[in-house]
Amino acid sequence: MSCLVLKLLLILIVAGWVSLWVLKPTEFWTRKWKEAEEKAMASVFGYNGLDFVVYTFPVIAMAIIGFIYLELKQKEPRNRQRRSAFTSFSSPLFVNQYIGILSGAQILASSLFIIFLVWTFYARVSNDFKKMTPVKSFKLSLWQYKLFRMATRCGLLAEACLALLLLPVLRGMSVFRLLGIQFEASVRYHIWLGTAMVFFATLHSAGTFFIWGMKHRIQDEMWKWQKKGRIYLAGEMALITALVIWITSLPQIRRSRFHLFYYTHHLYIVFLVLFLFHGGDRHFYMVFPGVFLFALDKLLRIIQSRPETCVLSARVFPCKAIELTLPKDPRLKYTPASVIFLKIPSISKIQWHPFSVTSTCRINEHTVSVIVKCEGEWTSSLYDIIHDEADSEADRRQCIPVAVEGPYGPASLDFVRYNNLLLVAGGIGITPFVSIVREISSNYSRSGYPDRIQLIYTVRKSQDVCLLDPILPQLLNVEQFHIKLKVFVTRENQTGTTLREALNEIPETRTTYFSTTCTSYATYGPERLLWMAAIATGSSIIFLLLLVCFNHFVNPPAKKRSEQKNSSSQVDLLLLCSFAIAITCGTLIAITIRWKRVKKELQLFTNKQSKTTKQSSVQASRDLHEHEIHFGGRPNFRDIFSDFTSETRGSDIGVLVCGPESLKESVASACRLALVSQKNAKEKRSNFSFHSLNFTL
Repeated sequence: MSCLVLKLLLILIVAGWVSLWVLKPTEFWTRKWKEAEEKAMASVFGYNGLDFVVYTFPVIAMAIIGFIYLELKQKEPRNRQRRSAFTSFSSPLFVNQYIGILSGAQILASSLFIIFLVWTFYARVSNDFKKMTPVKSFKLSLWQYKLFRMATRCGLLAEACLALLLLPVLRGMSVFRLLGIQFEASVRYHIWLGTAMVFFATLHSAGTFFIWGMKHRIQDEMWKWQKKGRIYLAGEMALITALVIWITSLPQIRRSRFHLFYYTHHLYIVFLVLFLFHGGDRHFYMVFPGVFLFALDKLLRIIQSRPETCVLSARVFPCKAIELTLPKDPRLKYTPASVIFLKIPSISKIQWHPFSVTSTCRINEHTVSVIVKCEGEWTSSLYDIIHDEADSEADRRQCIPVAVEGPYGPASLDFVRYNNLLLVAGGIGITPFVSIVREISSNYSRSGYPDRIQLIYTVRKSQDVCLLDPILPQLLNVEQFHIKLKVFVTRENQTGTTLREALNEIPETRTTYFSTTCTSYATYGPERLLWMAAIATGSSIIFLLLLVCFNHFVNPPAKKRSEQKNSSSQVDLLLLCSFAIAITCGTLIAITIRWKRVKKELQLFTNKQSKTTKQSSVQASRDLHEHEIHFGGRPNFRDIFSDFTSETRGSDIGVLVCGPESLKESVASACRLALVSQKNAKEKRSNFSFHSLNFTL
């Protein structure tokens, strides 16, 4: 009952916030809002208090109520539900190598946002054209005035994109979890919004500069730092900053020069401050929700990564991959397919890298594991450290400190609602499925879990199959777990080789245990959702109280009505001060909560094993004849879908894929064709639900 009430409240808040944005460009809203601000200026809150409550707080309230809702939802018993209409709407509808995979829900949401942008632009420009009050100082002609107003209104479109820009990249305080969208999947929305924002901001600036150039006023206008109103120079600097961030975020640069991408992305702080000075505090309150939540989220993540833990052991696979095992507090619970971020100070003191968790807290209560494929500069450095330590004597092995952030994962086990699972992995994309298979096997005796699992694993070389080693117990017990494995080795040609023979040909893996003398702390994970809700609530109240204090002492109503008003920069600085103090107070609360938790739950751990051990990838006495391995070709997903449909007629099938984009597109296309063919079938049809997982960002 409580969850239902919270859900209805969330729907009402979202509907109200969206309606606000839709009505904002109209003359009706402008007239009523001016009246409301005049009344607010006579009160202790002032116009900025009204702006915060109306424009900013609804999104913060969504996050607060959402955290409470998710906390209560986690306590509900898990059950298998029939596929809803929304699940059907989330199936792949459009597949393209440039745009990617789009579901019906994503296409609808994107279309509605584009319609909103068109409506905002049309409403603003049409009202401007009706008034036709040319800028006297420029003495513009009719067409020049129209172009100038259109360029100005493009800035509002950039502002709308900026209002949503930071919401998809929230981790601990993510509001997208309410929609079942995880951080690694929502990053694409951040990219789309960022590109759109830079595009509209460029149009805004180019149109304005064009009019200035027509009137030979560029030198006079571009260097202005006005005392009141919009500061042109701040806007120009903000655009340059945004362009630098966007250019260094392009895939070609991000992949080849990650350091450059990482460092320049921190210029977002400069950009937001410049945007505040350019647009003013009234416009900043429109984008403030994302800024407020992102700042809290960032600081909470920094606190969460303290104190550092260490690597307990590392297993080196023949395919140049490493399984790291870290200590975990037994009270920390996480869901399969979760992601953790690691920072190893001995490699880099600032770089964080995400990895899928391969362990499950039901089996591994005191440890958490990840598998790292060593291909880039950072991961290769990690491989060298582990390899060198493995070759050294046991009593000389060093302690490797690690800062851990996360794990972040789905709020619930979404995959348990399906009768059957079709898992498709490519290369290191097997890692999230390792935790899923382990989770299902640990609860197989319980009802509500999938009845049948088929795992399709595509690799380039046969030695990459060694990454299946963590789930070999499940693969060797087919009768109990009903899991079927099909391996496709694309760059090797062999005939008559079985999966058991391929595994036995792979060199043995090595496990190395490290010293734990450098720290006695484990991985404690994020704070509880209820604590996050409390911190967000407290910080919001403190910010509003600070606004009231500054309005009363620094900018009282009597001064606002006089001719000697404060400059716009001074008002902006007061907003920044209120924000900084509120966030600092929220941070201090979080530090206190964290310290009490760590002090209470501190558990000393020791690593009794201190020598390198070897174990074979598979026991030769066991038989893997139930599973298949194919060489020299890629899987035919149309046939795989057809066969799996025949085996599981009339059931709900969850299709989960993790791997390269080309693999995801192939699976999405096959899933779409299977859905189309199922609609024309006379017999009872199976329901496919497509989900794409990411192992890189």
